[in-house]
Formats: sequence, C-alpha cells, structure tokens
Amino acid sequence: MTSPHERSHYESWDQQRGAEIIAEHSLQEGATLVILHALQEAFGHVPEPAIPMIAAALNLSRAEVYGVFTFYHDFRKKPAGRHVLKLCRAEACQAAGGDALAARAERKLGIAIGNTTADERVTFEPIYCLGLCATAPSAMLDGRLVGRLDEQRLDALVAEAQR
Repeated sequence: MTSPHERSHYESWDQQRGAEIIAEHSLQEGATLVILHALQEAFGHVPEPAIPMIAAALNLSRAEVYGVFTFYHDFRKKPAGRHVLKLCRAEACQAAGGDALAARAERKLGIAIGNTTADERVTFEPIYCLGLCATAPSAMLDGRLVGRLDEQRLDALVAEAQR
C-alpha cells in the first residue's frame, strides 16, 4: 500500500475534480474544514484555485475561507514531501531544548522549518503540542509519535526521513 505521504498517491489538481469534492461535502456540518481536508487528501495540498470555489459553494467570502485555511497549520499550499517530519514547537518543548533541536534538524535537512527539501523527500513542519512534553521535546514522523527527543533520536528521525 502506498504511504499517504508519497507524492504518487496524490491526484494532479483538476478543477472539475475539485468541484466534485466540494459538492460532496458542502452540506456537512463544518463544511469549510471538511472540504479543506478532503481537497488536501486528494491533491496533497489545497490548491489556490480551490479557495474561491469553496467560498462560492458555501456562500462565504474568499477571505473567510482563506482565513480558515491559514489558521490551521496542517493545511499546505504545496504537496508535502515523501516523508513529513513534524517537530513540536509549543512552549514546553521549546523550554526543554526544542529550539536547539529545531536548529539542528534545519541544518541537517538544509531547509528551514515549514519547507520541503529540494529532492521532495522530506517536509519539515512545526506542530503545536503532541502531549508528550513531560521531560523533553517530541516529534512525529509520518504520523508516528516520538517522545523524549534528544540529539541522537532526532538524528535518527532525520536519517529515516531522508531514505
């Protein structure tokens, strides 16, 4: 089975397919979020042309839809890499050494947090609280939680993501 983070899993953006997804979910409770998630699941990101389509379908302004899209950190403007490494950036993890670990990961990956490597292998994203911050920062690789992060565990995660 293909990993949900492999680019080959995603459909190429198609306006008609986007309209189908929007119509399929437009009558659901909390339709804006439901549609954004469905579009990202299908295309690997929320294509910019979908924002006005969502707004029209839900009788909202483009600004309202864009505001929801940008408020939640999990929505992407471009597809993610094959692997997604998320590092907790909440205050407790920062206080426990998360800033140094974030800087270390950025150096090892050659990108700033919030970006994807040039080879599209790794997307490095912030996440805000995984609930594992009792003693050390935490992370997530392709949906797998990793607590008690230190330099060695981080290096192992980065190496795994780069494979």
